[in-house]
Amino acid sequence: MIKSAISRFTLGVLAAGTLAACGGKQADGTADSAAAGASFKVALLTPGPISDRSWNGIAYEGLVGLRDSLGAQISHIQTRTPAEFEENFRQYGAQGYAMVIGNGFEYQEPAARVAGSYPRTNYVITSGRATAANLAGIAFAFEEASYQAGIIAASVSRSNKLGLIAGQEFPPVRASFEAFTRGARSVRPDIEVITSYIGNWEDVSAAREQALAQIGRGVDVIFQNADAAGLGIFQAAREKKILAFGTNANQNDVAPDVILGSVVIDLPKAFLRIAREIQAGTFTGRVINLGVKDDIVRLELNAQLKDRIPAAALAASDSVGVLLRNGSFTALQDLQSWTTPPAASGGK
Repeated sequence: MIKSAISRFTLGVLAAGTLAACGGKQADGTADSAAAGASFKVALLTPGPISDRSWNGIAYEGLVGLRDSLGAQISHIQTRTPAEFEENFRQYGAQGYAMVIGNGFEYQEPAARVAGSYPRTNYVITSGRATAANLAGIAFAFEEASYQAGIIAASVSRSNKLGLIAGQEFPPVRASFEAFTRGARSVRPDIEVITSYIGNWEDVSAAREQALAQIGRGVDVIFQNADAAGLGIFQAAREKKILAFGTNANQNDVAPDVILGSVVIDLPKAFLRIAREIQAGTFTGRVINLGVKDDIVRLELNAQLKDRIPAAALAASDSVGVLLRNGSFTALQDLQSWTTPPAASGGK
């Protein structure tokens, strides 16, 4: 899947123009679709570069998919600060965009402040929970497939030490790390898990150093959620000949010699589902829960390394997958509390 995903992503970038957006600015307007007169306009705000081959890259692929599937006029801006988040939410609302996506947990509060001023624009926040009449948060059950990854990781570890590395300590990240740990300890109750946060999502060098530090402590499998910075973790894994997991996009082909598998969020499928609601006039502001049962979240193993995974671990992971799809897996229910908007909070 990753080859086709990357090729579609690359074609999308070539078609729409390479973005040099930072500080909330577009590069010569090249992010905008050339579809003249398109009545359905969709914008995407990302906190990092779409070249990360992860969270932001797969979101941009989803944006391009809306252009190709629905004939949408599209625009993308990379934003770096909360002030830029709010400024660009307002600009797109003023320009009459039907759907504006903030790609990340950090966008929800600015979106909640802006949404009421532009009732004809529908705001969608990935990994968010803020809601209003025209504001929805998509709560991806990333922890479900992360539990399966934990089973696999514990089964292949020789040192009995696993590593977790992320950009920042957001609630959905914490939930997935806890799920991974539970999955690992369902196989080996005494396994040690070491957690590190880089402090940002783009510093490849810092991520590499964090990974090397964990490897120095005996870690031989790393589960990361670090966007562009994650490439540094793969570098360290290659240098020290340990194993790792990809996240968000299918990253198996990014480093096929070290990535056991990827916990994937199918953002293109999620975006298309919501865009069709908006076009049909059925969209309502709410928390939209999407997970394994919806085929939006899934663990995709790397075929090149699958023979290194014990058959019993594959069977255990598959069994959990069956339970997740039929809704009978209950070991992670307490981790989903962050997806419910608190009462009497103004939707934040």
